[in-house]
Amino acid sequence: MKKQKFIPSLIIVVLLALAAYWFEENGLPVTPTPSGGGSEVVQLVFPSDRYPETAEHIQEAIKNGESAICTISREDAEENRKESLKGVPTKKGYDRDEWPMAMCAEGGAGADIEYITPSDNRGAGSWVGNQLEGYADGTRVEFMFK
Repeated sequence: MKKQKFIPSLIIVVLLALAAYWFEENGLPVTPTPSGGGSEVVQLVFPSDRYPETAEHIQEAIKNGESAICTISREDAEENRKESLKGVPTKKGYDRDEWPMAMCAEGGAGADIEYITPSDNRGAGSWVGNQLEGYADGTRVEFMFK
């Protein structure tokens, strides 16, 4: 009889451990916090260990004067991507990564472009999209790095 009581408890503990691991690995955004201007900024901790090339590019672009804040503006993404990549040739085996991203109001002409392996770039883009899917256009997101 004791084994029958132990197994459900063990399953619950394993599920809780898996959930804790998943939430830690996926770097869910923290609760919005007020910024100096009174508007809210969501802080998103980008997983540098999972997408090192993209993380390095974003951090370097920010260091060189690009904004660490991305104001979500999905409807402008296609036009921003077209403007930011204008005049930047494709390179076999690489994606052209842009910072600020095309989905950011800050993106578009003048964005910092870097050649990055497709797996890193597309994985990072998918990860960011998943993290921000619940946020409305106009939400300001500060990218942070662990």
